[in-house]
Amino acid sequence: MIAMVLVLCLSAFPVRAQGLFATARVLPQESGLTMEAGALDLVLSLSQPVPWRVFTLSAPPRIVMDFREIDWEGLDPASLVGTGLVTEFRVGTYRPGWSRMVMTLSEPLELATSAMRVDEDRGSARITARFSPVDAARFVALSGAPSTPGWDLPDAAVTPAVPDDGVFTVVIDPGHGGIDPGAVRGKLTEKTLMLALAQALREALVREGDTRVVLTRDDDRFIPLERRVSIAHEAGADLFISLHADVLPNGRAQGATVYTLSDKATDEASEKLAERHDRDDLLSGVDLTGKDDVVAGVLLDLARQETTPRTAAFSRALTEAIGASGVPLNSHPLRSADFSVLKAADIPSVLIEVGYLSSDRDRENLRDPEFLTRIAGAIRTAILDWARADAALKPLVRQ
Repeated sequence: MIAMVLVLCLSAFPVRAQGLFATARVLPQESGLTMEAGALDLVLSLSQPVPWRVFTLSAPPRIVMDFREIDWEGLDPASLVGTGLVTEFRVGTYRPGWSRMVMTLSEPLELATSAMRVDEDRGSARITARFSPVDAARFVALSGAPSTPGWDLPDAAVTPAVPDDGVFTVVIDPGHGGIDPGAVRGKLTEKTLMLALAQALREALVREGDTRVVLTRDDDRFIPLERRVSIAHEAGADLFISLHADVLPNGRAQGATVYTLSDKATDEASEKLAERHDRDDLLSGVDLTGKDDVVAGVLLDLARQETTPRTAAFSRALTEAIGASGVPLNSHPLRSADFSVLKAADIPSVLIEVGYLSSDRDRENLRDPEFLTRIAGAIRTAILDWARADAALKPLVRQ
């Protein structure tokens, strides 16, 4: 596989030193996308030059550009999806200190020309790139994520759990993050709300004094789905909880819902929700080429025989505690679907939709800090009740 890669270093440009200590800012009025004769032209103006690279990914076809950290404030991605060649445009944090731009394409394009020019008087930089039509076979041959030391995400491979030290460990996964905002309604973003909830839940559990809590992210960064599962294994998790507040197209769903893993979704809405979660990972520039299925193998099937009933018991404890707290529950609060983030076969794992941003009522609740504190308390109660009951049953589990 040949990757289309371009990396430019700051040392190649005679620029003012004082500007390089601050984060580069995008200059929206001087940036844009245009289409000419079937080709796509990108202009990206920055307050200062940064190292950058560009490559393409397939299925779906995407142009990916990575940069040293950029402040994207003022750039409206929606305004850049009008060329006909770009169907979705995303920018955001990719990993600490690095930013990413992803353009999802309606048809394959290859990099034809690119350059970064620096204005020596202003200290600003102007990146230009032209992408030309190419046939599908050539696009696939050119595509693939490059391996560039210092640029790439941590290895997502599942690692063995750490030795059990007897401390009950919960891994809390705030959904989305960084370049992947999740659901957005006005100024509310799923990634920000779920980080706030995860931090509140961590505080509530730590106050109990006998629970170790690990967050898959503690700031606004992108974490691939596979990596979230790996973090749970590395932490030796006894329980994994992924937090979300999605939107559904029909807008009628409301109230908290607890999801467990199943190859077959309980309903069409759950199936579409799981598909969207995986799609969000892809549209943030993740390369899944050649990846093995996380849940392959007889040993994992055996592990799940023990984990599945424990997960079901925890999901019931959750709905009972959430309902008792006065937090609205969905009319069918226990559901299942093929969520990739729940595929740690040896760790009881659930995904909680604490509400839906597509619901007026839930949206008002989710913007209220007191509501987030209340649902954090309910989840804490469920965790502790389940942990006690699970520990009591442990001697009965076949070793």
